[in-house]
Amino acid sequence: MRRSRLVPWLLMIGLLTGFGIFLIWPIWLVVATGFEGIDGGVTLYHVAEVFRDPVTLRGLFNALAIAVCTTIACLLIGIPLAICSVRYEFRGKGLLNALVLVPLILPPFVGAIGLQNLLGKSGAINALLIDLGLITEGVDFIGAGGFWAIVFIEALHLYPILYLNAVAALANLDPALDEAAENLGATPWQRLRQIILPLIRPGLFAGATIVFIWSFTELGTPLMFDYQEVTPVQIFNGLKEIADSRQPYALTAVLLLVAVGIYVLGKFAFGGRAYTMYAKASIQSTAKRLGGFGSTLVFLLFAFVIFLAILPHISVVLTSLSVEGSWYRSVFPQEFTFGHYEQALGHPLAIGSIRNSLLYSVLAVSVDILVGICIGYLIVRTKIRGRGLLDALSMLPLAVPGLVMAFGYVAMTLTWPLGKGDPLEGLVDVVGADPNPMMLLVIAYAVRRLPYVVRSTVAGLEQTSGELEEAALNLGAGRIRAIRTIILPLIVANLLAGALLAFSFAMLEVSDSLILAQREGDYPITKAIYVLFERLGDGPYIASAMGVWAMALLGVTLVGASVLIGKKMGAIFRV
Repeated sequence: MRRSRLVPWLLMIGLLTGFGIFLIWPIWLVVATGFEGIDGGVTLYHVAEVFRDPVTLRGLFNALAIAVCTTIACLLIGIPLAICSVRYEFRGKGLLNALVLVPLILPPFVGAIGLQNLLGKSGAINALLIDLGLITEGVDFIGAGGFWAIVFIEALHLYPILYLNAVAALANLDPALDEAAENLGATPWQRLRQIILPLIRPGLFAGATIVFIWSFTELGTPLMFDYQEVTPVQIFNGLKEIADSRQPYALTAVLLLVAVGIYVLGKFAFGGRAYTMYAKASIQSTAKRLGGFGSTLVFLLFAFVIFLAILPHISVVLTSLSVEGSWYRSVFPQEFTFGHYEQALGHPLAIGSIRNSLLYSVLAVSVDILVGICIGYLIVRTKIRGRGLLDALSMLPLAVPGLVMAFGYVAMTLTWPLGKGDPLEGLVDVVGADPNPMMLLVIAYAVRRLPYVVRSTVAGLEQTSGELEEAALNLGAGRIRAIRTIILPLIVANLLAGALLAFSFAMLEVSDSLILAQREGDYPITKAIYVLFERLGDGPYIASAMGVWAMALLGVTLVGASVLIGKKMGAIFRV
């Protein structure tokens, strides 16, 4: 009996220690070093310098503006689609609900390659408008620096996260409240503003938080547009002086503190508490079947959003198929080839990066499954103290910018016991003469994607009766055997869904890959795509072909996860 009580405590201590080393410590290093004086002690000089320097201040303002505009755009897209999906039955609903998730299968920084061929001054849109006689010369839709292009592509990539949370929140509403308001003469707009939106506010906040933090700290997309005056890119450029200057740390600390501050402010202002519903299960039976005109209207709304969302994907595919220089001032490429796909699988940099990403992601997901099962079991099946803290820590990587985590891991390699002249010097290294970042990349991928596996495991355990496990224990089975033979087979679908999401997003991780992999032999696929894109000649075309391979991989895994976990998928993207 004592042993059965001791094991959960040992497991809890081990998990909290792991979070302390690989989650809290890197964050602390970034913040502490940003406030550290040259001769030690605490100083506000470096942080104040961030706000005194007009370049870094402008970068912070631009990052906030991108995040705010992207979040608002996602709300405007996601809420109407979610309401239509939950409240109405219409033609093609099942197919459209699947297609609406398509934007998640391509990182926005890869879509940026295609967007330049669409919206550039010599791009396809301008060529079409000139052919139609609407303009006489090309318009630069991307504009100076590409601010609105970044907002456009990030909003169309991230709106499914908010849509999934809105759908989950709407599914919990008691339809009697809306019906009562309708009977009292409230208009649809009044019911939406005064009843529906306040009740689903916590769900909307959960999705909006992820969208805001993601877009606020997005590194890859501004890099692809060469948009230098934005904080994430300025942090990336500061990596070269990280060993000799406190300024990159201070800038990263400011990024983190602003993100956390806005999250806390938003939590108090918009998070609110969830309201208990007495008849939430009946919502499915109240879905109204639309007639011909209404069904067509909703279908066209979904189709229009999906079309806009897949435009960058289509453009990336066309770029990967076009002969160099053949897509210039024309609606479509003038010549096609499959040669770039052969190069994408045969180019030394490409094939090496694919192999690296597969290795890093498989190892990271293996860690996530093991840790996720332990965390999920402690949260759901035990009453041990500290469960709430463990749950919060497991979800923290969703709220902490990946850029901050990556910068923190670099800082770890420069401090005791991993720094120069320290006991573990050379075990892991990022910015040294002979980098060895593999272990850090695996840990970074695992920590960043752990929330998906934890939430999936928790959902599975909550749906599985604990009596089955207790029956096995009463029949003489040990705890480990009961979990292995009874519990795991029953939650295998949830584990697979979380593992598929963790694997696919790890394969296409941007911030960690760009910052931690500094040597060509260690490049993951996203770093290879970025490096190839910058290469003159056929570089952007090979990068596009690699992006298409990545799209295919992530598309298959997302469809698999959606089939396995169904409508509960939205809960995975919650802070």
